[in-house]
Amino acid sequence: MEILSIDISPKTPFVKFNAQDGKLEFRGRSIPENSIEFYTPIFEWIDKYSIQPKGETNVNIQLEYFNTSSSKCLLDIFKKLQSLHISSKSKVTVTWYYEEDDEDMLEAGEDYQAIIKVPFVMSKI
Repeated sequence: MEILSIDISPKTPFVKFNAQDGKLEFRGRSIPENSIEFYTPIFEWIDKYSIQPKGETNVNIQLEYFNTSSSKCLLDIFKKLQSLHISSKSKVTVTWYYEEDDEDMLEAGEDYQAIIKVPFVMSKI
C-alpha cells in the first residue's frame, strides 16, 4: 500500500499514513475551505488499510486548532478506526497531543475519548 502524505499548509494539517509501520499522523491546523474534499482521500486510505492492517495501529494527533467541519471529519476517522479495533484486526491506540495551556484542545481530545471505544493517551507537549 502506498504511503499517504499530505503537506502542511496554513489551512490544512500535515498528514502521513504508512501502512508498513501502522502509523497515522496529523500535525498542524485543520481549517480547510472544504473539509469533505480534504478528508476524503484519508477516509479512502483508511478503508483500504482496514482490509489488511498491521497488528498495531498508532494514531498521533497533534493539532493546534480545528474547525467544526474538521471535527466531524475527525470523528468519522475515529469511527473507522474504532471498527478496525473492535474487529480485533488491529490494536488501535490514539495519542492526542495538546499544549500545556491549551484547555480547549485537551477537552476536545477527552470528548473524542468519551465517544470512541479506542484507547486514547493524552500527551502534554
